[in-house]
Amino acid sequence: MSAREVWAQGGDWSRAVEAAGEDRIIVNLGPQHPSTHGVLRIVIELDGETVIGCRPVVGYLHTGIEKNTEVRNWVQGCAFVTRMDYLSPFFNELAYSLSVEKLLGIEAPPRAQAIRVLLCELNRISSHVVYLATGGMELGALSAMLYGFRERETVLDIFEAITGLRMNHAFIRPGGVALDVPGDALGRIAEFVEDFPHRVDDYEDLLTDNPIWLERNRGIGVLGARDCAALGVTGPVLRAAGVPWDLRRAQPYCGYENYEFEVPVAETADCLGRYAVRIREMRESIRIVDQAARGLLPGPVMVEDPKIAWPSRLSLGPDGIGNSPDYIRTIMGESMEALIHHFKLVTEGFRVPAGEVYVPVESPRGELGFHVVSTGEARPWRVHVRDPSFVNLQALPAMAVGGLIADVIATVASLDPVMGGCDR
Repeated sequence: MSAREVWAQGGDWSRAVEAAGEDRIIVNLGPQHPSTHGVLRIVIELDGETVIGCRPVVGYLHTGIEKNTEVRNWVQGCAFVTRMDYLSPFFNELAYSLSVEKLLGIEAPPRAQAIRVLLCELNRISSHVVYLATGGMELGALSAMLYGFRERETVLDIFEAITGLRMNHAFIRPGGVALDVPGDALGRIAEFVEDFPHRVDDYEDLLTDNPIWLERNRGIGVLGARDCAALGVTGPVLRAAGVPWDLRRAQPYCGYENYEFEVPVAETADCLGRYAVRIREMRESIRIVDQAARGLLPGPVMVEDPKIAWPSRLSLGPDGIGNSPDYIRTIMGESMEALIHHFKLVTEGFRVPAGEVYVPVESPRGELGFHVVSTGEARPWRVHVRDPSFVNLQALPAMAVGGLIADVIATVASLDPVMGGCDR
């Protein structure tokens, strides 16, 4: 009896390996391979083309970001965490900033919260279109790559108009955001909101009923709800198994409870279901972007405590353009005390009360959580990140064993891991 027949009968991996005997082949997929979504190495044991063993190996992109944040002040940490999951940097900044704000006992102003939601939902779209682009390319749908990166460029241009950078922004900071949204960026966002749903239609026309796409994804990489729960898998992979768990609904933050949107789910628990969930998530995200952009109220974009944050330098007036004199501050002309606080903020940062918090957000790949510990100093004592790419990758063996080696490519693509977040 072959290893494939043993696996089909009972799913016993050890018996399948024993049945393979000397015919077993060990193959290294990566760490330098386009379909590994970065420097991921997968050690695969094969009986013919059947996968009888699969072991992800991480650590090839280790940057020490967690430890670096512990020797920098609280605001400087934003410049490090934004570089972890480099496809969704705003979510790293947001989760970190929310953790610091929880320790401080403060909340960002309403306008800053709306800007955070706006940026994160645009970032969710840009991340999902990269999943479509790279996943399509790996399975032979090269047009999907061209379409996906076309939309990503548009979103990155909007990010550059708002933050000055296309990636690694360090824009969301404890207490709010670095600057307000300029008027020309709001115009670009309005154009994108109107145009993007038609672009999603293009993706569906290209892939949803494509027989090759269906053949390569339907019934592949199956991971049911029970296994997702056992392995800690979250995000689109969990929702594709029929579980409507989304932190924006379950544990709202940044005012998400005030936005109208649905939590897409599928019942197939396979690669095709994850594709369907992400397609629908992009449609919901553009709805949220539209609501956030239309609901921007005049006001500061940073807390007005001079001991914690620099006063707001720029805020849009009620007409949405230009500067509002009510919120422009001139540090030098206020008082000697304000000048001293500004100097201390620049040179050593602010102190955060001693405590320990864990704050999660819903990133494009699932639950992204920051466990932050303060001892009352001007820098963290410990920063530890629950990155969904790292957690979700441990499910790869359960999804790949028993299938074909060609299906491993589709399975990894459906997990959509980013190794910058996995290794950090």
